[in-house]
Formats: sequence, C-alpha cells, structure tokens
Amino acid sequence: MEAANAEPKLRHVETDVLIPKLMREKAKERCAEKVEAFTHCCKESGFLMAFKCREENGVMKECLTAHYKDPSFFEECKQEYIKEKLEFERTGIPTKSRKQKLPTSM
Repeated sequence: MEAANAEPKLRHVETDVLIPKLMREKAKERCAEKVEAFTHCCKESGFLMAFKCREENGVMKECLTAHYKDPSFFEECKQEYIKEKLEFERTGIPTKSRKQKLPTSM
C-alpha cells in the first residue's frame, strides 16, 4: 500500500511530454519581457527578422534554455503537474476549466 504522501508513479508521456510542456509555458511567462522584445522585433522587421532580431532571439533563447536545464525548475513543474493531476482525479474537472469562471445560468 502506498503512503498517503508518496508521489504517484508518472507515465513516460507525463515526464517526457506533459511536464516539459508545462515547463515551456512557465518559462515563457518567466521570460515574458524577452519573448515580447523578440516578438516586437519580428513584427517590426518583416522579412529581415532573421538578421535584425538575432540579438533579441539570442537573449530570449538564453533565458528559456536556462529554465529548461534547471533541475529545480523541472521539479517545481513536476510537483505542479502532480498537484493538478491529483485534483483532476479527485474532481474530474481539468485545471483550465476550474480556473475559468463558470456561467451563472445555463
């Protein structure tokens, strides 16, 4: 019998696909300023973005990669994923649906 506070066993798809997806989303939030600078540069540069936005692209990639390679960030995202998974198993409601305001009338 599993201990009450033991982590659930995660499937391959969870550790190799779903948790890294959560990491990408959270890293984009943490690097929002750099992502926005790159996006703005691309919009302003049109076809020349490959040349004009190299610096912004490099800074953005550096920020994102630092998060992707951080074991503590992976662990943080894994724990968040597990929490969401257990909450879904308990309620049957996906996290994104829980976060949205439910309509008052149907």
